[in-house]
Amino acid sequence: GTPRQPARARRRGGDCTDGAGGPSAAGPPRAMISQFYILSLRGDTIITRDFRGDVVKGTAEIFFRKVKFWHGDAPPIFNLDGVSYIFIKKNGLYFVATTGTNVSPCAVVELLSKMSKVFKDFCGILNEESIRKNFVLVYELLDEMVDFGHAQTTNTEHLKSCIHNEAVVIEAPKAGLNLPQWNPRTVPSNAVHRPVGGMQNDSNRNKKNEIFVDILERITVLMNASGLIVNSAIDGSIQMKSYLMGNPELKLALNEDIQIKGQTLGGMSGGYGAVVLDDCNFHECVDLADFSETRTLSFFPPDGEIAVMNYRITGDFRVPFRIIPTVEQQTPHKIEITLKVRADVPEQNYGGNVQITCMMPKGTASVSNELGAAATGQTAEYLPAEHKLVWNIKKFVGGTEAVIKSRVTLSSPITSNKDIKKEVGPVSLTFEIPMYNVSNLQVRYLRIAERHKSSNPCRWVRYVTQSSSYVCRF
Repeated sequence: GTPRQPARARRRGGDCTDGAGGPSAAGPPRAMISQFYILSLRGDTIITRDFRGDVVKGTAEIFFRKVKFWHGDAPPIFNLDGVSYIFIKKNGLYFVATTGTNVSPCAVVELLSKMSKVFKDFCGILNEESIRKNFVLVYELLDEMVDFGHAQTTNTEHLKSCIHNEAVVIEAPKAGLNLPQWNPRTVPSNAVHRPVGGMQNDSNRNKKNEIFVDILERITVLMNASGLIVNSAIDGSIQMKSYLMGNPELKLALNEDIQIKGQTLGGMSGGYGAVVLDDCNFHECVDLADFSETRTLSFFPPDGEIAVMNYRITGDFRVPFRIIPTVEQQTPHKIEITLKVRADVPEQNYGGNVQITCMMPKGTASVSNELGAAATGQTAEYLPAEHKLVWNIKKFVGGTEAVIKSRVTLSSPITSNKDIKKEVGPVSLTFEIPMYNVSNLQVRYLRIAERHKSSNPCRWVRYVTQSSSYVCRF
């Protein structure tokens, strides 16, 4: 007959109570984090919260100084004067947690990742401006997600009922491409940047009944100087963001000939050209009852952005770019490096913001670059501090080739051809190819299980291929 305490009061009341409110036999539960802050790349503290007061003040400055002057990339977890610093870096922001106790580092990294996802869901876009303009909303989310250092929830759906501040919508930075006319069957990519909660100055026209699906593939390729593939892999993800009213059940159908290594699936058998996955996993909300026979996923999409399915492929596939590097010694002090890159994608596709970097010999005195004849939208420069040539191609159309010749003057002579190959390279590429995927995994259809005539939602599907690590050796 004792009165029940409110949940929050019971949680705050003590580190030495168990779930029922009495003394815990196992001792006090260990808090996960002591402090949390979001820093910009300049080191400005945008958001800060000290949950427990058991770690010294000023750790944000200590953290930033340590990370900035770290030789190379700082590890995500390090300890300094008895304080553990755990951080992730996303969209030009550091999400940092500190603790003085021995916690599970993986659990804190997972918490930071989930917190950044929640901020993105509620602010619509994750960048410095959106965090600054929505700082009241961010603090409200922070207080609901973490209490006295203990993680409470990072579920967007649960948080929606407790959050009362509305988001200030930020315009995403525009890309440099001037597109005269959108295809009426497409929407701009920033359409998915709407917050899941309420918005300030909201009007009914923003409340469209729509759902967005992204098939995102990050590819890892290692090739030798002849252009032959030494190692290759695809890490793919089907991302979804739902703005559907009433949370209906959805059915997402993939290629009927998908096979998973080591598993026997029903339906169509995988012949030539079938998509063979090494491994895959699904979001907890996905019902796989029909997957084996018809490759169909059924689910009730939760609020916010989710990864419906993650998959990995390591079999042979057609790589989007071929690199053929050559190096020639003209005199002991002069070498000529030629990089030829071919876009092995259909002509209607293109690689956007392609950047090719090549490491130069340590003893490089000067570099003069000569681009090919049709080098519109291309730039090349040598960065002496990093001994690196950087070649940018804004739009690399499928089926075309690009060539650069770099004449390198050396401060100290190189005698043998063998030594040159040791000094030069590797060549690495970064790029993004819209509306193209390497694996041929396709969405056959996306339907609402029980459709009513009154609701006909817009369903948008986008394919994106990005480089993860794309390297060619000399």
